[in-house]
Amino acid sequence: MHSLQIALGGMNIAGGILVIGSYVQGIRANPANSNALWGGVPTSIIPLYTVCMLLAAAGYFAFSYYVFFRIDPDIAEIGNVFDFKLFLILYGLILFPSALWMPLTFAMLKKPGRALWWAIRITLFVVGLGSLGLLLALLGLEPVESAPLRWLAVSGSVFFCVQTALLDALVWPKYFPVKYTGLSK
Repeated sequence: MHSLQIALGGMNIAGGILVIGSYVQGIRANPANSNALWGGVPTSIIPLYTVCMLLAAAGYFAFSYYVFFRIDPDIAEIGNVFDFKLFLILYGLILFPSALWMPLTFAMLKKPGRALWWAIRITLFVVGLGSLGLLLALLGLEPVESAPLRWLAVSGSVFFCVQTALLDALVWPKYFPVKYTGLSK
């Protein structure tokens, strides 16, 4: 295995532990407030969120499989400008800020403030930007290895973008602050 693939694998392990750990720790430390994480998101769209979360998780595995096992880091080019190292940056933009969302949100529930609210918004924006960048990287990747698997990876990336760049970064913040933080729109 190439050293860049090993680095990306290590980043996924470390980032995954941080993300899942932040969720587990956040829910265990705040069991009474876990439903408050939804904020004012209408109950009518929570099932949409649930389906999208599952599709996004499956998508993450689909595109990660492709990036890890189907791309040759020595010859990969993205848009004739970038190489495989771009995937390290994009995964970093996705994973490490994702680990901050839960602690920041529970902190916001305990003591609302504009600086904290902007930290959450920026965190979600960075994750969404990273996921959109990953989608563009997959679309601009040359050479194409296994076209059907590539399109599965791209499809998975689209689902991941819907969750991170649309629902998390744009929809959820629209509903969260009003009732649950004391901040006005």
